[in-house]
Amino acid sequence: MRISLAPVLALLLFSDAPAVAAGPSSPAITLEISDYATMPMTGKVDGKGQIMGLLARANFMREEPGGDGKRIFVNDLNGPLYILDKQTGKFTTYLNFNGRDGQPGLFRRLPTESGFANGFICFAFDPDYARNGRFYTIHLEDPEVPASASPDNTNFPGLKQIYELTQPIATPGPTAREAVLVEWTDTNTANSTFEGTARELMRLRLNTQIHPMGDLMFNPTARPGDPDWRVLYIACGDGGSGESKNPEMRSNPQRLDTLVGKILRIVPDLNERKESSAVSQNGRYRIPNDNPFVSKAGARGEIWAYGLRNPARLTWDFDPANPRDNRLIAGVIGLNTWETVVIIHKGANYGYSLREGNQKLETTNKTADLPEDDRIPVQVNATETDGMVTPRYPVIQYGHVKGGGDAMSSGFVYRGKAIPALRGKYIFGDISTGNIWYADYGEMIAADAGNTKKPAEMHPVGIRWAKPGGEAEVYGSMAPITEIAYHARGGTAKGLPGFAAVNGGGRSDIHLWADSTGELYIISKSDGMIRSVVGATVDH
Repeated sequence: MRISLAPVLALLLFSDAPAVAAGPSSPAITLEISDYATMPMTGKVDGKGQIMGLLARANFMREEPGGDGKRIFVNDLNGPLYILDKQTGKFTTYLNFNGRDGQPGLFRRLPTESGFANGFICFAFDPDYARNGRFYTIHLEDPEVPASASPDNTNFPGLKQIYELTQPIATPGPTAREAVLVEWTDTNTANSTFEGTARELMRLRLNTQIHPMGDLMFNPTARPGDPDWRVLYIACGDGGSGESKNPEMRSNPQRLDTLVGKILRIVPDLNERKESSAVSQNGRYRIPNDNPFVSKAGARGEIWAYGLRNPARLTWDFDPANPRDNRLIAGVIGLNTWETVVIIHKGANYGYSLREGNQKLETTNKTADLPEDDRIPVQVNATETDGMVTPRYPVIQYGHVKGGGDAMSSGFVYRGKAIPALRGKYIFGDISTGNIWYADYGEMIAADAGNTKKPAEMHPVGIRWAKPGGEAEVYGSMAPITEIAYHARGGTAKGLPGFAAVNGGGRSDIHLWADSTGELYIISKSDGMIRSVVGATVDH
């Protein structure tokens, strides 16, 4: 059976923003997916609550660098960092960040039950991990919890207790959470237990329970001697500040004296790039001299790009045949109107909280047409500005309407060899509805090159999947697939758990991941499953 889903995005033609619907002659792609791994269950089957009703909150997958290709690391927002054996499908707990309320993990202030992104957020391996055993993590802490912020190694005795806290970096407005960046050094990467040290690099105050630091990434094309070698890019959400009616914090994503609503760029290793960087204020990392605002009085030198609401996912795309032609791509979760994908440029301003998508954002949080003079102030701090700048605009965007979604998921340009039909296409999805689309990567590059305010066209994708013991069927999104699996694993909610505004039901809660060969996987929190994309068909 074949279905054509191309017409559904025609419903996105609202306001004066450019259309994002697929043209009638666009090929309809159907992905074929297969169950790959079943996550250990860390949620509750009763379906109650936005978060704990999700069966397993797998957030990131990363292959172990320099290993034998048999292990993938997977983190769960509820605390665990697992090693997944690719041959057996077995999960082993490598670390557990959840030491809250008697849980057996490390951090006694870890919040997991409120805010969509909370708990143990993400991790990334040092490019030289095979030699130095280092990796980096982000987790959240609730500063109001009456417990020590230092890790408790009772159940992880391999962690040497020489951990030293850093002074929290201030953010204008109240503090509800702290995002914590930690460097881990494993002295024996061959086994499945952590043995080594942890060093806190940064502790950043966040105004609310949403939009924390969301992703970490090293430039995969950098080599020793390159300016980007072992330089860490950090996607930092705005902590919910940009939508606030509180003027003290609403401008935080635009302010160059704050770190929220930004892409940050730092050198974690104090012994790396000594000749071309400076030590940070807290003495725990270095700031490259070629960062765009290191010489601007009053600005934070860590900032690489700014004016972002919630850049929850980063992808570094490069053509293996020409790795120097590479781009850092961010999936940005929007407010009330637009979900977007942007290409990150050094020093660029992406407009939020004065813009959402390719429209003006009013203080009422409603969008409007862009003004004739489309420049905004370069906001150094609460009162000082330094000239004007034209914001950069998305290369993809879709609306909060039927056929669209609530929250931009992750996406990847397909660079694998197994599925020729996907080559040259950027595959991405919506977290809550489970909708998946593709866009032509060339169109994205063209939209970015001209900053045209006209994003690339989106094309809906069907998904072919066979439930256990059944025949393969084609579905219009991941939502019915995750609902079937959710109930098969014992979930008792009538539909899916959680909430999705656009479809009026529960959350499929999906993310995409690409392995080192460029092949794709789909992670879903509602049913706690990992699925591999094993094929694709195209109907013209």
